[in-house]
Amino acid sequence: MDLVGACRAFVHVSERGSFTVGAAAARMSQSVASRRVAALERHFDELLFERGARRTRLTPFGRELLPAARRLVLAAEELQHEAATARRRPVRLAVPDTCPAPALARLAAAARGHRIALELRTAAPVARPHLVRSQQVRAALVAVPPDQARWRVPLGLAGLDRPRARRRYLETLRPRRTDSAPPRRVWLQPEDDVPHIRDPIVRLRDAVGLRPAQLSVAATLTQAAAEVFASQDLLLCSPPQAREFGLHWRPLGELALERTFGLLAAEEGDAERLGARLDEQIAHCLGADVRTDRDDDGDDGDDGDDEEESGA
Repeated sequence: MDLVGACRAFVHVSERGSFTVGAAAARMSQSVASRRVAALERHFDELLFERGARRTRLTPFGRELLPAARRLVLAAEELQHEAATARRRPVRLAVPDTCPAPALARLAAAARGHRIALELRTAAPVARPHLVRSQQVRAALVAVPPDQARWRVPLGLAGLDRPRARRRYLETLRPRRTDSAPPRRVWLQPEDDVPHIRDPIVRLRDAVGLRPAQLSVAATLTQAAAEVFASQDLLLCSPPQAREFGLHWRPLGELALERTFGLLAAEEGDAERLGARLDEQIAHCLGADVRTDRDDDGDDGDDGDDEEESGA
């Protein structure tokens, strides 16, 4: 039995002294109101109304039960109101400031389909966990170690030149004694200045004989890209970022690097709900839904196979 629905019919009929008028006030048909009241009477094994030709009156049992029935109906209505308010309350999500605006817009639109009012806030990698801990946002996309990753973004090197080889090798940037130009550098953006990305590439830099200054961390992605545009330097980035800047991307030859992301939330349920319902859209925002078995310029890379670049 629908106890709340039966109590709603009971309360409205009792207040108006008529099944016809009471049912209309409760926004149900007279037959439905009659069935619900009858079900309530069977449930308590007592009559609630003395049914007359002109007016319906409460029985003594009905008068005793009416205050509790009113409280139940009011509590149910309050619960419905709170549920509607909770759905409208925005879920603030901190995302990398490298996420493209169109992808973020599609993410917010997809969230509406799940009745989630998503409010997106872009922030630097070091700031996003703090925003969750300080309760400025309910959840954040944060960098995590590879073994904890929910989303993985392939990284490679991108530059103005279009290489023939399918990979870029860091050792080809090693300075030569005969070089007159400054050595080429690899620029890391702040999103990649995390131990599981920075430390392996620093070790590789030292192993292949590059100078310390040939691996630099820019203050912003814009600054890193500007350095690449003004020189023959390379940017460590994802394939979508390379496309956005019009650069030619290849995976790194000596090392497989990935950005690895997870969801950090004040409440574990928030992380699971957002991750489960919006997995595909979040992946698109991060660039985690790309394939790298083909050259990001559109070539199949067969002209060079795994041939190394010929240097600077």
